[in-house]
Amino acid sequence: MEHRSLSLQTLAAQALGETDPATGALAPVITMSTNYEQRPDGSYPQGRAYTRADNPTSEHAERLLAALEGGECALFSSGMAAVTAVFQSLLPGDHVLVSRVLYWGVRKWLAEFGLTWGLDVEFSDTTDPGAAATAIRPGRTRLLWLETPANPMWEITDLAAACELAHAAGVRVAVDNTVATPVLTRPFEFGADLVVHSASKYLNGHGDVLAGAVLSARRDPFWERIRSWRRNAGAMPGPFEAWLLQRGMRTLFLRVHRASDTALAIATHFAGHPALSAVLYPGLPGHPGHAIAARQMDGGFGGMLSIRMAGGAGAARAVLGEVRVFKRATSLGGVESLIEHRRSGEGPSSPVPDDLLRISAGIESPADLIADLETALEKGQPR
Repeated sequence: MEHRSLSLQTLAAQALGETDPATGALAPVITMSTNYEQRPDGSYPQGRAYTRADNPTSEHAERLLAALEGGECALFSSGMAAVTAVFQSLLPGDHVLVSRVLYWGVRKWLAEFGLTWGLDVEFSDTTDPGAAATAIRPGRTRLLWLETPANPMWEITDLAAACELAHAAGVRVAVDNTVATPVLTRPFEFGADLVVHSASKYLNGHGDVLAGAVLSARRDPFWERIRSWRRNAGAMPGPFEAWLLQRGMRTLFLRVHRASDTALAIATHFAGHPALSAVLYPGLPGHPGHAIAARQMDGGFGGMLSIRMAGGAGAARAVLGEVRVFKRATSLGGVESLIEHRRSGEGPSSPVPDDLLRISAGIESPADLIADLETALEKGQPR
């Protein structure tokens, strides 16, 4: 199949249009073998020696995601394995700038392990180009880590401006694209050097796979170092997980567009609701990052939003107890709509407001979700 002549949606739906050469099967086969037979001279017919480094099923999923994002791809055993591979490919003493608002697991790892690894970690407001410019230390800053929309406040960073600023100082830029996905944003087109995914979320989309991915705009020594880290640390996903991942990506465009439409409907309906002090969603015209999001997100603003309760933390927990359609669970990007009180899971050191509920819109009827949240807000009010 000629990839360049087809849309990304078609490539995803047909999983690159590849068929099994042995049988002609449309569904890709799963190669479960962990090792491969050598020739008498010790060489390998297809260059594969051991699944910790190479596997045909994983390679198929990598080719598909590489086509969607537009870069080199390496799958990992989890999103955090992918994230930490990037940071651990740096050297002790390297200064890294990280978005002030970002996924809690990354913040926690940086605080507990990144610092003892020897990294000089600094959190910065990447939505403010001036703040980021001031924080860069010429000759010492090696990485700018961005997340946009940023979990769970959904702040928006101008990717093109941030990449231009970083590259002028010789700083590599990594973008966590888990929430936007390549359906809505392709960070390489804005100048990013690396793109990272928790593939357990939207890419898989069904809540039954643990996987991650790192992609690079080019094959350079740092990219090879990341790949070497994966191989030597044993951070590869299993073949079945890789197969489920490619299957999930076949419906990626349908799911992301539906979730984005539903999230916008929920956000629009509840904006200004008397029980809420704020609805945080970049698709709302009043969101501080709306104009930037509209410029760098194509086809929607994502399926994630948060609401802040006017009644505080107690009201937030009361609403959680009243939902019936929304599922009280962590994670995001699946077909079911989820709601959770983020501060409870993150602990007292979390920067997330105690009155915030994070919502992952699924693919159910938007009317059912809105009615469920309306009822929960009404029943959750103090008597």
